Amino acid sequence: MKTPYGGTLIDLTVDVARAAEMKATAKDFASLTLDERGLCDLELLAVGGFSPLKGFLGKADYERVVAEMRLADGTLWPLPITLPVTPGNGVEEGKPLALRDVYGNLLAFLHIEEIYAYDKEAEGRGAYGITDAQHPAVAHLNRQAGHYAAGRLEVLRTPPHYDFVDLRRTPKELRAHFESLGWTKIVAFQTQNPLHRADEELTKRAAQQVGGRLLIHPVVGTTKPGDVDHFTRVRCYRALVDNYYEPGSVVLSLLPYVLRMAGSREVLLHAIIRRNYGCTHFLVGRDQWGLGAALGNPSQYRNEIGIEIVEYKPMVYLPEEDRYSPVEEVPAGVKTANISDTQVRDHYLAKGLQLPEWFSRPAVAEILNESNPPRFRQGLTIWFTGLSGSGKSTVAHALVERLAEFGRNVSLLDGDEIRTHLSKGLSFSKEDRDTNIRRVGFVAGLVAQHGGTTLCSVISPYRAVRDDARKMSKGNFVEVFCDTPMNVCEQRDVKGLYAKARNAVVEGRPMGFTGVDDPYEAPLNPEVSVDTSTLSVEACANKIIEKLIELGYILPHGHIVV
Repeated sequence: MKTPYGGTLIDLTVDVARAAEMKATAKDFASLTLDERGLCDLELLAVGGFSPLKGFLGKADYERVVAEMRLADGTLWPLPITLPVTPGNGVEEGKPLALRDVYGNLLAFLHIEEIYAYDKEAEGRGAYGITDAQHPAVAHLNRQAGHYAAGRLEVLRTPPHYDFVDLRRTPKELRAHFESLGWTKIVAFQTQNPLHRADEELTKRAAQQVGGRLLIHPVVGTTKPGDVDHFTRVRCYRALVDNYYEPGSVVLSLLPYVLRMAGSREVLLHAIIRRNYGCTHFLVGRDQWGLGAALGNPSQYRNEIGIEIVEYKPMVYLPEEDRYSPVEEVPAGVKTANISDTQVRDHYLAKGLQLPEWFSRPAVAEILNESNPPRFRQGLTIWFTGLSGSGKSTVAHALVERLAEFGRNVSLLDGDEIRTHLSKGLSFSKEDRDTNIRRVGFVAGLVAQHGGTTLCSVISPYRAVRDDARKMSKGNFVEVFCDTPMNVCEQRDVKGLYAKARNAVVEGRPMGFTGVDDPYEAPLNPEVSVDTSTLSVEACANKIIEKLIELGYILPHGHIVV
């Protein structure tokens, strides 16, 4: 069967003269800032990684891909590659749309030929096999605009990268590199995790099995939540390739792609991409095609996509023989050992423990420990929420001193000071309140990501915006709910704000005061709840300290760090 994959690559980049001409006219047309998925998709379209696609999918292609996994002409294509837009303000059929990155760099023009609405639920169900908003692809769907745009795409430049530049080969460059090495059989290994000894063994076995060489081709766009960042992972891959594989047996190259977590369909898309990059075999685990929209064994499509799919067998360590073996080849009763990804993250890295040498090469373990300090050395946001007068600031000030006692110095962002400096000029409308909390969350998250600790004392009445603040701290977030009864809060109100708000309601001119004429949405699962009407300030601070010790963010007194 004739396959469109692996032949002539699509190239959507324009020459220098055309690029200059387009750039000169960019100010006359509407612009769209691409998110990371859009940037990665644009790059793979531009360089031929998504061949035979010549652009973002139009309606006929999109609908058949979602329903049948084929383009309108019948060509196999597993997942929609689309450009979400909001029509209007210059985003119209028949007009060019300038595509830019978050820094304003002009990357491409889409000459819009069609704009069409689509069914988000149908796409989730058809393409990803799920409509649960907790799924990353479905969550992305729910956030994006409700129309797609398609048309002729002209790319001035691919999205710029400044990290690991020597490892970012296009399909054309990687094919040429394989040819220069004299390689004719290449098995590609897709990964978004650090490689440990088991992965090393299975990739070596796979290359031997096909009688070829190995391409380690990790995804360096957005992966799934909780994954190790790509900077750390690529350093680990490099350490392995340089020190533990036979010279000349492996090539490391990076793939600018955002994971969809789409199971079998995504396995097929990964295989197609690797064929475009010049590979003859694609290494995949059975668990990877058992997710999402079930298709059975993706190998049934090998004639259409022009690449063999090689199933790898999970590997386990045999401690008594000091070697790795496929699970299915281990005799009954033989002792085995393994460490799960969760154990790596929550037991070894979170506690600052070195991974055992049988599990991970020392060079890899050292990089992971360096890039993932134990929790007591990580940054942290402690978020105090509750009604006005609930004791947030009082307890927060006490906690500043208690944390210093444990060696964790902190900064305090208090509601009144925030309104004076960070959010000066904002009103108390819901929109401005949300903006205020997002600003606080952004600052605290930035501090946390770089190892600092911030205490935030803000009413923050709306649950969704507090959740946004949590996400900005990348998981290092402890919510403290000051669950003090309203009547106690009113008794403490020396400014008389509660009484003023109640009078305003009676007079028909509501103030939007939290707890009176504007809702307070209590946290559903805060890490800590305190009632300052029944607990002393000291007791509240101690309760928070106990939780921080339990979570590993501080060490108990007398603990010796090894």
